[in-house]
Amino acid sequence: MKFTSRHTAAAIGVTLLAATLTGCTEEAAGGGSATAAGACDPADVTLVGQVRNESNPYEAAWLTGGDAFAEQVGLTQERLTYDGDSTRQQEQISQLLAGDTECLVMNILPNGDSDTPPIVEGAEAAGAYLVTQWNKPADLKVADYDSWLSHITYNGVESGKQIGDALAEAIGGSGGIVALQGILDTGAAKDRFAGLEESLAANPDVELLDDQTANFSRAEALEVTKTLLTKHGKDVKGIWAANDDMALGALEALQQAGRTDVAVVGIDAVPDALTAIEDGTMTATVSSDGPWQGGIGLAIGYCVATGELAVEDIAPDDRAWFAEQFLIEQDNVTDFVSPEVDESDFACDNLFSRSQGAMS
Repeated sequence: MKFTSRHTAAAIGVTLLAATLTGCTEEAAGGGSATAAGACDPADVTLVGQVRNESNPYEAAWLTGGDAFAEQVGLTQERLTYDGDSTRQQEQISQLLAGDTECLVMNILPNGDSDTPPIVEGAEAAGAYLVTQWNKPADLKVADYDSWLSHITYNGVESGKQIGDALAEAIGGSGGIVALQGILDTGAAKDRFAGLEESLAANPDVELLDDQTANFSRAEALEVTKTLLTKHGKDVKGIWAANDDMALGALEALQQAGRTDVAVVGIDAVPDALTAIEDGTMTATVSSDGPWQGGIGLAIGYCVATGELAVEDIAPDDRAWFAEQFLIEQDNVTDFVSPEVDESDFACDNLFSRSQGAMS
């Protein structure tokens, strides 16, 4: 595994700049679309990456990966953030779709499962090329759409169990733990907690004392952890967090409380978490490779937009799929501290090489 990250200096505002879109064709919405044509000149493609915020290191890394892909093909990525506000996310996308969309490629992190359908419907009507990641309702099928090219996610049950098992091992197989859940209207939060439940079933001497949501936020996790430590005191031997930002908030709360006897695990492999694993203050995390995610969604759309890949040639299993993820502990953390993006990952004939199978 190797990921490149070439930092581009460009940062573009929310308003989509007008682009010259000669070389593209657009048919009536609802019938064919620009997607079917795949006739965009590479120079006419507009690339957009949208995440919640750049204060989350994982999501910042996602945008950096998008920049790296854009630079690779001689373009610039529009970087959009919506601060976890679903209304703002929809407004940004509506603004994009109200402009020229014939060669528009969007790589989107929906705020929650319920935010995905209007994004998909809007892209379909406008004929824009769309890749989504992480969140979608289970009954919303990518194959029912032309413009929605692919949905990428990770087996959250697996990652939740992986860090749960690592936590159980770190506390010697028995004792009380607390859990910090993410945004509850997301598949990631639901699946990761289900994975923790599987881990608890496999480690019956580990007791879940409490679980609270901290919405994937470091600041919220700090306050929630303070409350849980006050409530459960020395019974807390471990903290399971559904992402690294919350794990880092928990570590700050432990530091303020003078507690060095509590193991902490998270998910995302953000730099501060990797440092904490290196120095032994954090036990484990799971990498979904944010830079790769930021590049791969744009690469899929770009390859279809330019005609190097036809939608009908994307295998059914690659329309909605699980990508590879990696458990990181102290014995292998050095392999992940300085990630690089491998440009070959974004080649049109290599887009689905990290697939671990179709979503059920």
